[in-house]
Formats: sequence, structure tokens, C-alpha cells
Amino acid sequence: MTWNVKELWRHPIKGIGAETLDNVALSAGKPVPLDRAWAILEAGGDASPGWRSCRNFLRGAKGPSLMAVQAKTTGDAITLTHPDRPALTLPLSEDGQAALFEWLGPIYPEERQKPVALVPAPEEGLADVPFASVSILSLASLRALSQKAGRDLDTRRFRSNIWLDGLAPWEEFDLVGQTLCAGKARLHVVEPITRCRATEANPKTGHRDTNILRLLEDGWGHSDFGVYAKVTTSGEICLGDDARIV
Repeated sequence: MTWNVKELWRHPIKGIGAETLDNVALSAGKPVPLDRAWAILEAGGDASPGWRSCRNFLRGAKGPSLMAVQAKTTGDAITLTHPDRPALTLPLSEDGQAALFEWLGPIYPEERQKPVALVPAPEEGLADVPFASVSILSLASLRALSQKAGRDLDTRRFRSNIWLDGLAPWEEFDLVGQTLCAGKARLHVVEPITRCRATEANPKTGHRDTNILRLLEDGWGHSDFGVYAKVTTSGEICLGDDARIV
């Protein structure tokens, strides 16, 4: 059985800004380049080096308006856009954190902990699992969930890396424990992705409008959507590439 790579994404700052890609060069044992390469530590968060839980950082589950941020990286700079804010271009480094925090102020809840530092990710990245992961999702499952919701759901709700088409709904869970060849890369599928409240926000508006967790529980008895994988063989993946189990 062969499927098709329909969308590729990365998220340079954890929880803040989605960037679409035409192709990506994956390296064995690494996350998608520039995916969750930075994160914004909140006041009181764990400032130690290495991987840390998402609870230490600003993210869409805490501030749904962050889900409407879009990103575009050019060299060492990043441009962020949001429907309620002017575009901002800044260096993707600690040098840009003051301007970034000021820009985020009007779209992050006042009652939440304040940002204190823009921190670089460790080698394994800062996904919600403590290993270098690539997230793989199915458009067929999204269509099934959209039907349950009674509205078309934007792929950006789920902040994934690779969207595949051609699978049966929820067939991606059957890939766990198997090796997927996508383009010239190979990935070992590790486990399902358990979702959080970040998915409730509409990426076009930043407003919560759909209880995704309830839909998943009511419809299928779980709160999982998509799977995590590890890159085992380096290679490029392009939009339109085939994907299959090997």
C-alpha cells in the first residue's frame, strides 16, 4: 500500500508560529530542522538544560490566540504574523526576545505566567515527548473528525510535521512499531500522540471553537490524533512523495 505526502510543516518556536514547507531534509536521530528549535520559558518554569515538559513554556493550550501565529524563516531571521498584530521580523535568537515578548503581550492571557527567556532546544528538540520526534498525521482521520465536528478542521490545529493522504481513517495507529519510507527518508513509528486543549483553537482566529478532546472521546474512545516517529535513515521528503511501510 502506498500513500502520499500532502503537507509538510515545522514550528520554529514551540507553541508559536506554524511554517509550511515544500520539502525537508531529515537526519537520522534528529527532529525536523528548525522544528521546536526554540521555546519561550515562562516565569517559574524549569530553566535547566535538556528536554523539559511543555508545562514550562508558553503554548496554545494556555493561550489559544497563539495558535493563529504563522511563521516564515529566512536565514537567521523569523517573521511572525497574526490576524490581530502587525507583522514582526526579528532574529531567531536571544537577541530578539525583548521584541518578541512585547509583540506577544496583547495576544497572551494576562493571568498566565509571563515570558522570561527565549531558550534554544537541546539536540533532541522540544516536542512534547523526550526524544527527537517527527509527527505524522492522516488527512483521512482529519476528515472523519471534521465530519464528527460538523465543520472543516484546519490541519494547523494539530501542529504536525507530515500529513499523509490515502490511509483509511485511524489506520495511522496501525503503523506503530513499523518502519515508514517517505520520500528518501525512513522513520520508525513509535507511539500515538495524545492531544491537549491547544487543538480547540481555530488557527485562523486564535479563538476556541471546537472541543477536539471531547469529539475524540465521544467518537472513538480516546484522545489520540496522529503518531510520533523517529528518523532512522536520513533523506529528503518533498510534497507529493510516496510513503509506504517497508
